[in-house]
Amino acid sequence: MAAFRARLAVRITPDDVGRRVTVRSRHHGPGAAAVDAVGLLRGWREGELHIERRDGSITTVSERDLLAAKVVPTPPPPRRRTTGGA
Repeated sequence: MAAFRARLAVRITPDDVGRRVTVRSRHHGPGAAAVDAVGLLRGWREGELHIERRDGSITTVSERDLLAAKVVPTPPPPRRRTTGGA
């Protein structure tokens, strides 16, 4: 059976500031792995991306640590709950 390999690509640029993005980047430290961030790209200056998450926190990602990134659509509004009954 052939192994499946995902193709990682960085498909965002500084022109995407203000758009919603998803970013996978290298995590340095014990058990080094990749970490993901989804949110609004608030800035891209001097090799650093600043991503505002849904909770309002800002995540800074070094451009050199990017593994994959792309613009993603805005999430749909939350559904209204309906009450059961006749």
